Amino acid sequence: MSTSYGTGRRKNAIAKVWVKPGTGKITVNNKDVKEYFPRGTHVDHLVAPIEAASLTGKMDIKVTALGGGMTGQSGAIRMGIARALGKRDEALKVIMAKGGFLTRDDRMVERKKYGRAKARRSFQFSKR
Repeated sequence: MSTSYGTGRRKNAIAKVWVKPGTGKITVNNKDVKEYFPRGTHVDHLVAPIEAASLTGKMDIKVTALGGGMTGQSGAIRMGIARALGKRDEALKVIMAKGGFLTRDDRMVERKKYGRAKARRSFQFSKR
């Protein structure tokens, strides 16, 4: 099994991730990961499962990210990488589970309610 696949989701973002042995090159939507994510925190966040598995610089990762924003996409990619690594090796699956990388973050944006400015914020009150 040379290439493994994993799907990650967070908020409204979906990431399709392919992992194969290589030199450590990460591409997101045909761009380098540092070019696609301008913030270093997003890159650090999505690389965490690779570092936990001690595979830094040993795997090439190709990602197709859809929907959501930057934070949602980086979280989805993180989960996709963890799932793909878990499929490669049962020992890695245990490491990913202990690190909490396989748990889906189910927090979503709360819907706006009628009679309110946003989900919970009321309209400005005027006494006079």
